[in-house]
Amino acid sequence: MLVKLPETVTGLRSGADALSSAYRARLRARTYATAALNAVPSPEIVPVTTGDGARLRVHAYGPADGDVIVLIHGWSCCLEYWNPQINAFADQHRVVAFDLRGHGASEVGTREFCADQLADDLRDVLDAVLRPGQRAVLVGHSMGGITIQAWARRYPEQVAERASAALLATTTSGAIASETQVLPIFNDLVPAPIWLGRVLFGTPVPLPTGAPVRAILKSRILNRTATAEQADFALSIVRSCRPQVRGRFALALAEMELEDAAAHLTVPTSVVAGRYDRLLPRRMSERIADRLSEVGSLDRYVVMPTGHLPNIEAAQEFNAELHRMVRIGRYGSRAAAS
Repeated sequence: MLVKLPETVTGLRSGADALSSAYRARLRARTYATAALNAVPSPEIVPVTTGDGARLRVHAYGPADGDVIVLIHGWSCCLEYWNPQINAFADQHRVVAFDLRGHGASEVGTREFCADQLADDLRDVLDAVLRPGQRAVLVGHSMGGITIQAWARRYPEQVAERASAALLATTTSGAIASETQVLPIFNDLVPAPIWLGRVLFGTPVPLPTGAPVRAILKSRILNRTATAEQADFALSIVRSCRPQVRGRFALALAEMELEDAAAHLTVPTSVVAGRYDRLLPRRMSERIADRLSEVGSLDRYVVMPTGHLPNIEAAQEFNAELHRMVRIGRYGSRAAAS
């Protein structure tokens, strides 16, 4: 039975959605001193509609015959999160980025947020952007890395067919609610109650603005030496997500357990952790790396001097690792030594 929400609730939600849309417009219009953060070249729009009718925002950049890189963002983000990589790679590579379901300008659809839904949406995107026989380097940050693992578990027969290599950045296979260290005071002294994290992250309210919010972001999500521009860019990305979506996905992720899903990634895979990552501490990435090593798919495990956003906080180092994985995807593991 459908329940009609009070007009005050629906009005607040509409206002929050409009505010998120305004932040997305600012992302495309703002000019940063750090050129890599600025708006990317005009994209090719790739139409993708999921099985339940949700239309996804999918953009492709660069030459159609270039090596394909598919970028999958994390929770509360949108495809502009990857500006530093799109700007660095789109001149010679075919770079594909998309808004995950409900995020950015992608529609929410009717499906429940879960691992299989993430896997199916990635399958639909790969169906749309890859020609028969073509493979891509899959790059997933945070929930994007969860998406790749979920896809590999659900469609193991597609892994070698669709992927030439993978890069998993500051991600996890589960235990988010119990192991995150992002909550101040509690996580610095004693473990935080799981219910507290669910309340803070699952409550669908817009993020406030101001210097205190930036300071909290730098101390709990980024590393303390992150620049003001990096913090402002990250905040703009997160504010572009509709609060209702941010809350619903947070609650779903808190319950999500992929266990040994990484074992199905049978292509060379690099795992990147952030030394100062409190949201998904590096031991989470280490567990994934250990599992990949057991099945022979781990190419390299790298700890970067960053918080949770290595492709923004250490873009040069992150891009170098991605360049390496693109070479491996094209030539095989011997490319790492060249």
